[in-house]
Formats: sequence, structure tokens, C-alpha cells
Amino acid sequence: MSLHRTGILCVVSGPSGSGKTTVCRGASERTPLYYTVSCTTRNQRPGEVHGQDYFFLSDDEFQERIEAGDFLEHALVHGRRYGTLKSEVLPRLTNGEDVIMDLDPQGAAQLRACTDMAIRHSLVDVFILPGSIEELRARLTGRRSESDAELQLRLLNALDEMQHWPTYAYTIVSRSKHEDLTHFLAILEAERHRSSRLRFPAT
Repeated sequence: MSLHRTGILCVVSGPSGSGKTTVCRGASERTPLYYTVSCTTRNQRPGEVHGQDYFFLSDDEFQERIEAGDFLEHALVHGRRYGTLKSEVLPRLTNGEDVIMDLDPQGAAQLRACTDMAIRHSLVDVFILPGSIEELRARLTGRRSESDAELQLRLLNALDEMQHWPTYAYTIVSRSKHEDLTHFLAILEAERHRSSRLRFPAT
């Protein structure tokens, strides 16, 4: 009788511009890993595709999904709502698939406090910490996707978000896209070999 492994729920956090989205996408392209699509009420940026980058919802639509109990987690970030649908995660973990989520510290804290044993058992959290505020500012400025007011708001929030790294199991100090992805894949590979994740199939 062979062992099988339960799915991993890997949560990646870090302030805007830290490179967390690049790490998530890069990892999902390198190894079997489902990158969840989040819901948001923020405006759709040029080149973004509904259902691929985000599920873009109105405030009313988002509130309806909250009241229906559809979200695994949700939070208000930079004045906009973000959330992950249960349907994006739970069925995949049950089937032994690995799932990666790009979450802010509020969302990550909600998952740590989750009473669902499937979530608690599968959860692995990683924080991408910018090398410096100056580097973070340069990355956000180079993105050119926000107004000066929005950029300033993100920088102010980044200072707060960066205080949360000690609450995560792993922290990667961002250096380059290649190094960050290499470190992240090493963490994922180690977690895939945890003895506690192995199970004998039900008979």
C-alpha cells in the first residue's frame, strides 16, 4: 500500500513591489502548483484579464459573496476589497494538489486563525521582504501603474506590512527575481517532504 501526500496551501505575502506576484507566477510555471485567482474591487489595469489575473467585482457583488459565505478569506487593502473564494482552494487540497496564494498580512492572519483542519494542516506561509525602502520605492515608481497619491499610499502601507514578517514561518529577503524564486522553490520542495503530509489511502 503506497503513501500519498496531502496538498499544500502556500501563502505568499509582502508589500506591493516586493516581487511576491512574480514569485507566485514563476513557481506555478516551474512546478505543479495552482495559483489562485483572487477577487478584487480595485480597477482593472491595462492588460489584465478578468478570471485570469483577478475576478473583478463591484462593491455590491463582493458584499453579496461575503454574505453567501463564499470567501475563505477577505480583507480591505489600500481602500479596495480582496478575497479568495473557497471554491478556488478547498477542492484542490482535498485532491492532493498544491495551491499558492498571494495574500496581504490580514488575509494570511485569517488563514492562520482558520478552524478548518484541512487548512491548518496544509498551510505554509512565506514573506517576501524588500531589501530596503529605497529599493521598494524604485520598483513601484518603475511600474508606472498608479498615480502619485496611490504610490504614496502604497509606500505608507508597505512600512506597516513589512512589520509582519516575524509572524511567518519563512522570510525571503528579496535580491533578484532569480534568487527569490530559487529560495522559494527550495522551501516548497522541503515542505513537500514533510512526514506529517504523508497518508495511507483510505481502505
